[in-house]
Amino acid sequence: QVLILKGLKQQVSCLCPSPDGLHLAVGYEDGSIRVFSLLSGEANITFNGHKAAVTALQYDHLGGRLVSGSKDTDVIVWDVINESGLYRLRGHKDAVTQVLFLKEKNLLVTSGKDTLVKWWDLDTQHCFKTLVGHRTEVWGMALIAEEKRLITGSADSELRVWDITYIQEVKDPDEPESKKNKGSSPRAEENTEEDETLELDEQPEERLVKCSKVGSIMREGRDRIVTLATDQTGKILACHGTDAVLEVFSVLSEEEVQKKVEKKMKKAKKKAKQDSEEEPERSVELSLQEEIQRVTNIRASSKIKSFDLILSPKGELKIVLLLQNNIIESYNLNLSTQVPQAVRVSKITIGGHRSDVRTVAFSSDNIAILSAAAESVKIWNRSTLQCIRTMDCEYALCSLFVPGDRQVIVGTKTGKLQLYDLASGSLVETLNAHDGAVWSIALSPDQRGFVTGGADKCVKFWEFEFVKDESSVQKRLSMKHVRILQLDEDVLCVRYSPNQKLLAVSLLDCTVKIFYIDTLKFFLSLYGHKLPVLCMDISYDGTLIATGSADRNVKIWGLDFGDCHRSLFAHDDSVMYLQFVAKSHLFFTAGKDSKIKQWDADKFEHIQTLEGHHQEVWCLALSPNGDYVVSASHDKSLRLWERTREPLVLEEEREMQQEAEYEESVAKEEQPVVAGETQGETGLAGKKTIETIKAAERIMEAIELYREEMAKLKEHKAICKAAGKEIPFPVNPILRAYGDITPSAYVLEVFKKVKSSELEESLLVLPFSYVPDLLRLFSEYIHLGSEVELLCRALLFLLKIHFGQITSNHMLVPVIENLKKTTISRVSEARDVLGFNMAGLQYLKREIEAKDEVTFFADATDRFEEKKRKRKKKEKMVLAVL
Repeated sequence: QVLILKGLKQQVSCLCPSPDGLHLAVGYEDGSIRVFSLLSGEANITFNGHKAAVTALQYDHLGGRLVSGSKDTDVIVWDVINESGLYRLRGHKDAVTQVLFLKEKNLLVTSGKDTLVKWWDLDTQHCFKTLVGHRTEVWGMALIAEEKRLITGSADSELRVWDITYIQEVKDPDEPESKKNKGSSPRAEENTEEDETLELDEQPEERLVKCSKVGSIMREGRDRIVTLATDQTGKILACHGTDAVLEVFSVLSEEEVQKKVEKKMKKAKKKAKQDSEEEPERSVELSLQEEIQRVTNIRASSKIKSFDLILSPKGELKIVLLLQNNIIESYNLNLSTQVPQAVRVSKITIGGHRSDVRTVAFSSDNIAILSAAAESVKIWNRSTLQCIRTMDCEYALCSLFVPGDRQVIVGTKTGKLQLYDLASGSLVETLNAHDGAVWSIALSPDQRGFVTGGADKCVKFWEFEFVKDESSVQKRLSMKHVRILQLDEDVLCVRYSPNQKLLAVSLLDCTVKIFYIDTLKFFLSLYGHKLPVLCMDISYDGTLIATGSADRNVKIWGLDFGDCHRSLFAHDDSVMYLQFVAKSHLFFTAGKDSKIKQWDADKFEHIQTLEGHHQEVWCLALSPNGDYVVSASHDKSLRLWERTREPLVLEEEREMQQEAEYEESVAKEEQPVVAGETQGETGLAGKKTIETIKAAERIMEAIELYREEMAKLKEHKAICKAAGKEIPFPVNPILRAYGDITPSAYVLEVFKKVKSSELEESLLVLPFSYVPDLLRLFSEYIHLGSEVELLCRALLFLLKIHFGQITSNHMLVPVIENLKKTTISRVSEARDVLGFNMAGLQYLKREIEAKDEVTFFADATDRFEEKKRKRKKKEKMVLAVL
C-alpha cells in the first residue's frame, strides 16, 4: 500500500486518472467530484453539480477538461485548470453510463440507460446526433481504430460496431470558424437501408459525423455488459458481464488490416488462376471478426466488478481485476505466443471476510473480537486490528466466547452448534442443536451454560462439561443438552435476566414472552410491535428490557409488570441489533438504514448517531467495559468505535443535527432560475449548495461593510471640514486584521476567496440590490489592473443574469460605459503578456532541445570510445592467455 486518499462520508462510485498520471478524479454517491493530487494525496478541487451518484468520468487528451455523467441523467463538462464548471448538457432520459471525448474533434459521445448514444458538439453545446440502434440499455462504449469505430455494449451478448465518418463541411462565408470541422475518414461508406441511425437535426442531411452500423461481435456471456474498455493504445479491447469471465479481443491496426487484405487478394488470384483464366478479379474485404479477433477468456476466482489494462511495448498485456468479494487480482498475458494464456501474477487480499459478517462478539478481557460470516470465523486483536485466527465454518448467525476466552461457539443456519478451540484454531465439536437455523445464543449469568433459540420453535438449555478426549489424555470442553422449552412460533432472540431468574424469548408472532427459568412457567407477554422483534436486551439491574423490531421502533418495557415505558422511532428501516452498555441504562441500536444510534432508556432521548457504514448494519457488539463498539455491515466492513473522554453536550448535538438537516434541505430546494435561459439542452454546471449560500452571504457582508465605511468616511470628512483640522479616522477592526486595507480592497479579498467552482452559483443567489455597488467596485479594480480574469468572468455573468435591470437603470450607464473601455484594454494587455510568455517558453524549449541533442551525441561518442577501450583490453588478455 502506497497511498490512501481520504474522502468524506460518501461512497466512491467512479474513478478516472488524468492523462499525465498526476491526478485522480473521484466521483461520489452524492454527486460530488473531487480531484486528488497523487503527489501530495490531498484533494485540490471539488466540483458540485450532480444531484445523484456520479456514474462516468473522463478527461480529455490534454487533461484540461473533465466530463462527468450521473444517475440524474445530466452530463457536465468541467474546466480543471480554472477549477470551475463550463456547462451542463441535458438530453438523456435515464442514468448516463459512459462518456467519451474525441481527441481530434471538439466532440463528446455519451451513452445511457435510456438505450440512446448521443453525440454532442461542444463548440455549440448541443446534441447533433442520436443513435437509436439499441433495444436495451447501453451499458458501455469504447472508441477504437484511431476513433473511426465505436463499440457499444448493452444488455444482450452482442457488441455492436459502428463506423464513424467525419464529414468535411463546405465552408460557408457567413458561418463562424468554430463550427467548421475538417478532415474525413478514408472509410466513407454509403448510408444503407440497414443503418439504424436517426438524425435529430433541423437539416435533413448529416452534419459533422456519419455513423453506420458495421455489424456485431458476439460475446460468450449472456448477461449485460458491466465494463467495456480499451487500453491506451486502442489495440486491446476487453469486456465483462456480471459473471467471473473477462473476454479479451485484439483490434488490428490499419497496416495489419492492409497486410491481411493483400494476403487474401493473393490467395484469391491464385485460386482464380487455378479455376479458370477468364474469372474477373473480385474485391476482397476482411470480415469484422477478422479485424477484431478474440484473444482469450480470463476466468477470475469470483465475480468481476471492474478492470483496467496496460499493453507494454514488449507486447505483454497486464490486467488488473477488482472482484465482488473484495480481492484485487493481477494477470499477465503474452500476446506473442500462438495460444495466449493468462497467468495470475499476484493478488491483493486483506484478512477480511469474503461475505457479509452476520455476528460479532467481544471477549471478556475486551481484547479479542470474534466475527463470523458465511465461510469463516475470524478472531481479531482489537488494539492492532490484525486477524489472529481464521477457521472455516458453515453459515454463521450467532456466536459467543466461552468463559475463559479459550473457545468460541458459533450457531449456524443449518441448526448446528460448532465449538472451536482458539489455541489450535481447530473445530473441536459439532452438535445438531436445532432442526432449523440457530437464530440466537445467550450465555447464562453464572457462566455455567448457555441457551439457544431456533427456527424449529424450541428454546434449548445447554451446560458446559469436561469430557475425555479420545486422542489425548487431557479432558476437553464439551456442551451437554439439559432442558428444552417448546413454543408455538419460531424463536428469533433469547436473553437471560442478570439475576438468572427470567428468560426473554422473542417470537415470530411479534410478541416477546418472558418465562421463569427454574420452572419454565410463563410470566409476561410484551405485545405492541407490528412486526417481529429481531433483537432485545435486558439492562444490568434487570429492571428494563428494550426490544428492537422490523417495524423500525424500539420499545422500552419494565420487567416487573411488563408495561411499555416508551416507544421510540429509532431507524428508517428494520432495527437489526440492540445492546445495553454495561452498568448503565444507555443502549446502542443498529439499523438497516446504515446507522448506529445511542439512546438513554431513562430519559428516552437519542444521544448520538454513529455514521460510517454505507449499507445495512447487520450486528454490533459492545466490549464488557463499554469503551468499544464493533459493528458489521453489508458494505463488507467491520468498524471499531471507541468512547472518547470528550463530554457530549446534547444541545450541541441537536444543533448540529438541525444544521445538517437544513443543509440537506437547501441542496434539495429548487435551483434558482437564470433570466433568459430556457430549460433546454444546456445549463449552468454548478448547483446551489450550503457553500454557495455562505459565499454569497460573505460577499453581501463585505459590501455592507464597504457601504458603512464609505458613509462614515463622508461624515468624518464633513466633521473635519467643520472643525477646520484633521481628526484621526477610527479604523474598522476587520480591516485592521487584514492589514489596514481600504474597504474596497476588503471586498476584493472576500471575492477572491470564493471557490472558482462556486462563483457563478454564489452570484446567482446574490440579491440585485448589491449588484450596482459590485459593478462600481469592479470598474475600480479593473482600472487598477488587479484580478482581471476573475473579475471579467464575474462581470459577464452578472450582466447576463441581470441584463434587464442593469440596462433600465440610468445610474449604471456611466459605470457600464467605463467598464466597456477598461475591460477591453485590460484583457488585451493580459493576452499580450500571455502571448509574450508563450513565445519565450517556446524559445527556451527549442534551446534546451538543441543542447540535449548535442549532449546526447557527446554521450554516445564517449560510450563508443569506452567500448573500444574495453575490447582492446579484452583482446590483450586473450593474447596473454594464449
